[in-house]
Amino acid sequence: MGPSELEARLLYRDGMMLILDKPPGLAVHAGPRGGASLRDDLDMLRFGLPQAPELAHRLDRDTSGCLVLGRHRKALAKLGKLFAEGQVRKTYWAIVVGKPPQAEGLIELPLLKENRKSGWRMKVDAKGQASQTEYSTIGSNGAFTWLSLAPKTGRTHQLRVHLAAIGCPILGDPVYGGDATRASEFPLHLHAREIRVPLYPRRAPIKAVADVPPHMHTAMRSCGWKDGPREAHVPAA
Repeated sequence: MGPSELEARLLYRDGMMLILDKPPGLAVHAGPRGGASLRDDLDMLRFGLPQAPELAHRLDRDTSGCLVLGRHRKALAKLGKLFAEGQVRKTYWAIVVGKPPQAEGLIELPLLKENRKSGWRMKVDAKGQASQTEYSTIGSNGAFTWLSLAPKTGRTHQLRVHLAAIGCPILGDPVYGGDATRASEFPLHLHAREIRVPLYPRRAPIKAVADVPPHMHTAMRSCGWKDGPREAHVPAA
């Protein structure tokens, strides 16, 4: 991405933190095989500081939406503590295949990394790390359902594995979707819609909201979503 495109994706900026609307399909860092990643472009977001910002957490390559960056070492340490303590509130939107067994609920399934010859993936396993995801139904067309998700823990691929485990995988998930035709036809329909960061003790948490990416519009509309301007969020400072 060029500087103007990257800056256009900024949802929030101050002396400590940036919040970026990450596009789908872009890895946040290079994997074992290398390749382009968001970290390659972060120097364009220094805004006068001596060093480029760094990732305070991660999003999967195909997940879009709110991504927090710390602008210097002190900021990264503070943000890391907030994420580790579960003080950062994240809301995801997803389109899933079918419907969950209940309109809303809490998924509590431990997750373990499984290594295979073809690569690794996460699985539900009693020996894994405790993982919790709250979900609620916003709309449905019968075939697909629009869910709001609030992860209480931050395990790798947590939302994708949890939803697949209760019988409603995320539309377009090539790993956990279970239907190769459907997964190859649609990109992943998972979006980090909103984040709230209690960065300053005497101020309300900083809130940012990311627009729904274009590839999710059709399925979202079929489930009752109405396209409109971005919801109010804290402007860049």
